[in-house]
Amino acid sequence: MTTTTTWALVHVLRDRNSALYLAGVVVSGFGTSALWLASGVWVKDLTGSDGLAALCMLAMWAPTLAGPLLGTLADRTRRKPLLIGANLLLAALLLTLFTVDSPARLWLLFAVLFVYGAAGVVHDAAESALVAGAVPASLLGDFNGLRMTATEGMKLLAPLAGAGVYAAYGGASVALLDAVTFVIATGLYACLRVRESTPEPPGSGWRAQTAEGARYLWTHPRLRPLVLAGGTTMLFAGLNGALFYAVIDGLGHDPAYAGVLYAVQGAGSVASGLLSGPALRRLGERRFAAYGIALTATAAGLRAIPSDPVALVCSAAIGAGLPCVLVAAFTAVQRETPDALLGRTAATAGTLVFTPNVIGLASGAALVELLDVRLLSAAVGVAWLVATLPLLQRAASASRTATKSPSDANPA
Repeated sequence: MTTTTTWALVHVLRDRNSALYLAGVVVSGFGTSALWLASGVWVKDLTGSDGLAALCMLAMWAPTLAGPLLGTLADRTRRKPLLIGANLLLAALLLTLFTVDSPARLWLLFAVLFVYGAAGVVHDAAESALVAGAVPASLLGDFNGLRMTATEGMKLLAPLAGAGVYAAYGGASVALLDAVTFVIATGLYACLRVRESTPEPPGSGWRAQTAEGARYLWTHPRLRPLVLAGGTTMLFAGLNGALFYAVIDGLGHDPAYAGVLYAVQGAGSVASGLLSGPALRRLGERRFAAYGIALTATAAGLRAIPSDPVALVCSAAIGAGLPCVLVAAFTAVQRETPDALLGRTAATAGTLVFTPNVIGLASGAALVELLDVRLLSAAVGVAWLVATLPLLQRAASASRTATKSPSDANPA
């Protein structure tokens, strides 16, 4: 790790608000990842249905489609109380899952997961807006990189812990564990030192306010290409993910080998998160995102080579490259968006970036049944590289943007 990276990490962790936020991300992320795995296993055990088990993820993800609408709530009220309220609501709702003991009660689990996803959209929008004012602007890139590292780290550890708790005590105990993490996160958020004024009464209706976030993203010359590149990247990430088990089959391994490749990919994401802040300062958002996409696309294409060492290296490279465009895009949104618009703009960006992932997964699932996986992998890699071109065309402008005072648009 370079001296610059170490310096940045020390400064982020020394900042009180940054440290409290990251601690909250680690704690709540642990509970969320544990529940994500356990809920599907729970449904599978009660019903024996793979389709119903898959609906757990759909229930949690579906509210993301309403991100622009839900994000508007984060601009209509103070963000810190909203974060605390969302955490306490989820903690209380999770306790109702103690009544789920038969297939007839599964409707309650799906309802809680749906509310869980909706509250998560509001939570992320409020958090993104509050971070922009609570964390020093010079540390935003480092903070978002560390947040990515913490999230990916929990994805490596928490599912194993959740599976262990589920096997020993059942699904309700995992829900209790998640509820406890939300209570702890609430305490951490309550300790944040932020000054928030009460938002002015809206001058237009909810629909018009929601549209303002999308309009701001579309007309902003620096944010639009980054958000579009993020959406394109997640589209191809979904396509690449759908080929995952076919690639493993081509290597001659059992499906369980996926655990090895996922662990290596997670390690790459952790490393990328640690280096994101210094890389953003050196390259600017556009070039940083473009280089990350190029690395990911190249690795995805090279998966066409049926070799274990190549597969491991490609997994690490995908893990390192994929977060770059996400960190770049959402850091730019925080820096360039006026505070009054930031909640709905961040939520709209989240919807535009992550929704294509599901389209990619569905398309890849169909294509992998029709075409050779090596041909598909190579084609995905080449097509994915095209997403870097709009970002590289104006790289110099992106560098100047990155070196100016963090945004005049966001006085916080």
